[in-house]
Order: sequence, then structure tokens, then C-alpha cells
Amino acid sequence: MDMTVNTRLPPPVILLFAVAAVWGIDWLAPATRFEAPWLTPMTVTLAAAAAGVMLAAALWFARQKTTLNPMHPERARHLLTTGPYAISRNPIYLADTALLLAWALWLGNAAGLLMVPVFIRTLTRLQIEPEEQALAHKFGEAYRDYCRRVRRWL
Repeated sequence: MDMTVNTRLPPPVILLFAVAAVWGIDWLAPATRFEAPWLTPMTVTLAAAAAGVMLAAALWFARQKTTLNPMHPERARHLLTTGPYAISRNPIYLADTALLLAWALWLGNAAGLLMVPVFIRTLTRLQIEPEEQALAHKFGEAYRDYCRRVRRWL
């Protein structure tokens, strides 16, 4: 049975749409901008942490010699449950979300922050849920046990 993830947009493209939407919101709603002395250090720290998590998670895939391609989880050779995957089932998507949050904060637009939950819901419906179905099919009870131990996000 073919368990290819049924989505047309890779997660990085979904993130780029969300980044563009935040920029568009900032452009259309400049009245919702805010300033705070903590914005720059917070956004830099958040973006750096996100990049670190993303790199660690990607290296974990390479270390385990399994696919990093989110469009083809059925090609996974191993179920990753250690390292960053012991904390979150989706550390790369968590990092994507942190990058989007950092972008919205960098722009300092309160209305732009509304895209963060929209991004989370869109990514969950279009990518994560189909991925989970494919992984449950491939790894069976081991994957379901992993899901009981580790949360989807944090």
C-alpha cells in the first residue's frame, strides 16, 4: 500500500507563505506595530535557537541514516526517538514556528503574530497529520508508543 504523504506543499514552502503573510500584514496594518527594547535581542536569540534545533534535528537524521524528506516519511529507515526527538516529535517544525515568531517580533507587528497559530494549524493539517499516519503504518506499535511518550510539539 502506498503511504506517500498526501500534501502538495513542502513544509519550507508553507513557512515561506507564512513569512510573506506576516510581511503583508505588517505592510497593510502599520498601526499595529509596537516597539520594545527587548525585541532585537529576543528575536536574535529565538532565531539562533531555532537554527540550532533545526541543525541538531537534521544531523540526527543523517546520523541515523534515514530520510529527512518530509514529503516521503514512508522512506524512513528508522524511527527517531532520541536526541531532539525525545523532546518533540517535530523539532524541525517547532524550529520553523520559532523562526516565524522571530520574524513577526522582528517586524514588531502585533497583528503579524496572529499568523503563528495559523501556521501551526496549517502545518499540522497539511503535513504533520499525514506524516503521522504514514509513520504509524510503517512502524506500528513502536510509533504509537512513541506518540504516547513524546508530544507533537513540546
